[in-house]
This record gives sequence, C-alpha cells and structure tokens, in this order.
Amino acid sequence: MQFDIQELLSTYLLPFVIAVPFAILLFVLALRRGDDTPPALPTTAKPVNEPTPPPITETPVTEQLPGAILLVDDSAVARAKLRKLFVGAGYQVEVAGDGREAMEALATGYFSVLITDLEMPNMDGFELIAAVQGSLDTEDLPIIAITGHDELSARVHDYQGLYGIFKKPWNDRELLKRVEALASLRKRPKTH
Repeated sequence: MQFDIQELLSTYLLPFVIAVPFAILLFVLALRRGDDTPPALPTTAKPVNEPTPPPITETPVTEQLPGAILLVDDSAVARAKLRKLFVGAGYQVEVAGDGREAMEALATGYFSVLITDLEMPNMDGFELIAAVQGSLDTEDLPIIAITGHDELSARVHDYQGLYGIFKKPWNDRELLKRVEALASLRKRPKTH
C-alpha cells in the first residue's frame, strides 16, 4: 500500500506541485507586462458579397509627388543605405545603378532632388550632371554629388548648379537637412 501511495504522489502530485507555481508565475509576469487582455474578437461578421478594399501600395514613380528623390550609385550598399534613410524620412525614392538608368528614370518620373555618385560605369556622375543641366526638362533639378575620392570632389567644384558635395561616408543628418531644404525648390510643372 505504501508503495502505491508513493508511486501515486510521484506520478501525479509532484508534476502538479511544480506546474501550478510555474503557471502562477507566468500569469503574474503577463499581468505586469500588460498581456492580460485577450485580443478583441470581431463583433459583426462581414457579408460574403462585400468586396474587399484593394491593398495599399506605394505611389508609382511616374506619379511622383513633390519630395521624390532619385538616388544614383553603382554600389548596392550605398543605394540601400540612402534609400532607407530617405524613405524613413518620408520621401519617395527611386534608385538607379548608373547615369543611364538615371536618365531613363528622369524621362518617366518627376523628382525634386537628384543625389548622384560621381564614379560609376556606363555614364558617370559628371556626365549625368552635364546631361541633367543641359536638358530644358531637368535644368532646374537640384543635384547633390557624393564621392569617396578627394580628386573627384575637387573636380566637381567646376560644375555650376550643384547644391552640395558629400564625401563618403556622409553625415546622415546633414544630408537630410540639405535635401529637405532643396526638395521645396523645384516646382512641379502644371499640366493642362
């Protein structure tokens, strides 16, 4: 008989004695964190034939609003960092890997600021700046140059119409302030 009671205690009571305080501890911790309220259940069922609203998507680049930025850099890392910085600040951003891609984007979209690297394949930043400033459609587009080379930084000083030269690695706060000031300069042309 004594063996049966001991077996009964170890089989059923001991796990119970361990589990109950553990459950109480978890409950107290949940209350302290504020997890004590269960998620709200819907009170009304949606009719079967009611259409679901379309998903919210980003505004296509061809319908850019003021504050759209074109980032041009052959480095995927630099493009990703800049894109994250400006999207986080509320700007619409399109990226291009070189000057040719940037020219294609400029032909189809409206941008308030162009930020370009200077050393890129296919069409470098100097050629891009010259093309942008030489076109009637984009001659008023504020341009910021970014470079990691001192000799390129000195060479870019010869270009008129640049609104800043930032050396890599750039200061995020200073770059954001400059773009914020420039984004309002370019006015979208009126369409009839």
